[in-house]
Amino acid sequence: MIQLHNFTTLDVSQKELILSWRNHPTVRKWMINDNEISLEEHLHFIDLLGTKTNSCYCLVQNESQYIGVINLTHIHNNSAELGIYANPDMRGVGSVLMTALIDYASTLGISHLVANVFITNVRAQKLYQKFEFTEIRRIESNKKKMMTLERKL
Repeated sequence: MIQLHNFTTLDVSQKELILSWRNHPTVRKWMINDNEISLEEHLHFIDLLGTKTNSCYCLVQNESQYIGVINLTHIHNNSAELGIYANPDMRGVGSVLMTALIDYASTLGISHLVANVFITNVRAQKLYQKFEFTEIRRIESNKKKMMTLERKL
């Protein structure tokens, strides 16, 4: 059974676990900001989430295992930008994470999802295609080429 834990409700050990995933080289290389994040920065970011109504970050638990993170940002007019990353020690959980994200977005009344993916991140592109996202444009961010994909729910 999938459980979502909002970042703002996590204990210190869970926050530290997420930070270790975020800073792992195989995760960090796909972030727009690919710098290592300090614990202080991470905790400050989570504190700020408690004051925002247009974004939500969740730790995803499947049975007894934490499998990844999903997030919705820029939530406005039934639309949101999504983010997703898996526990770097696990393989094959992308579909579970994406299903959890889509289900969660639906419960929030979101009917339009947007994702930005690096052109070189072929695994992520395949996941989005599997879930019927379509490319709408190509952009550049931090000198990295990206594609924007969307899906109507």
